[in-house]
Amino acid sequence: MRLLTFRHEGSDSIGALRGERVIPLTRAYASHLHSLGIASPFPLAQAQLPDDMLELLQAWERTQVAVQRAIEHVEARLSESGGPRGPMGERLLLPLSEIKPLAPIPRPGKLLCIGLNYSDHAAEIEMKKPERPILFSKYATCVIGPGDPVVLPTISNQVDYEAELGVVIGKTARKVAVENALEYVAGYTVFNDVSARDAQLGDGQWVRGKSFDTFAPMGPALVTRDEVPDPHNLNISLRLNGVVMQDSNTRHLIFDVNQLIAFLSQAITLEPGDVIATGTPSGVGMGRKPPVFLKPGDRMVIEIESVGVLESPVVAEEV
Repeated sequence: MRLLTFRHEGSDSIGALRGERVIPLTRAYASHLHSLGIASPFPLAQAQLPDDMLELLQAWERTQVAVQRAIEHVEARLSESGGPRGPMGERLLLPLSEIKPLAPIPRPGKLLCIGLNYSDHAAEIEMKKPERPILFSKYATCVIGPGDPVVLPTISNQVDYEAELGVVIGKTARKVAVENALEYVAGYTVFNDVSARDAQLGDGQWVRGKSFDTFAPMGPALVTRDEVPDPHNLNISLRLNGVVMQDSNTRHLIFDVNQLIAFLSQAITLEPGDVIATGTPSGVGMGRKPPVFLKPGDRMVIEIESVGVLESPVVAEEV
């Protein structure tokens, strides 16, 4: 499944991507219940299938079954004249052109990031491969969705891009064994760890330089674990204004997804909806000679095999 958070007619909802259309899940599940003869479909549907991605993931072991039922209900009715509709005439398929995709998890409880986790990236910035994962965090207020602009702050002139695989936690994880770690993953998304290098390196710690508003583009979808059987063999790339700047594969991760979840969960309880950004490969702007930093008018496109394509324009901060 490819799950979205989207805005339609002023309301935010969750949906499942089906080609160039979106199934609004709570609406579709209500229609499914109605087809079974269950009365008062909408309040009951909302009780069983929350219309919020974070709430959905907090009950993921139960709600993923309801999500599947909603999708099957719509797909079984695709041939209906005018498209499938619910018991009150509401549309059960919306064209992508009518919706605004948001970050799959607009406000994750924790946004945990890993530094120097590709050997080629460590080499390009002349740092040794770490002996254990290097952990830092970004604040949830910097999360933006597909197509939303990255805003260059006036106090930095060294803003950089970082293409990363994002891992979304699906159930509470505490002291997880490496061999069982993927059982705690709900799915994956595309992530851009935008960084103000001057603030990051000048502060003596990384949090401020990583957490400016708009510095965490994410999406467009949360792709469930069953659609990505091996997260450690995915091509990952970033194009800047059409030029390939990063081009690698997740098999080059120093610490893989299993190891990261196991390592983090020894100290930090991971909760549904938490996002782990797994690190970036070589090709970042800071590592180039001369350096390449973002400027107004730039456009970043990150593509991760089997996960999706995330586009982000770049604009100057209004003063």
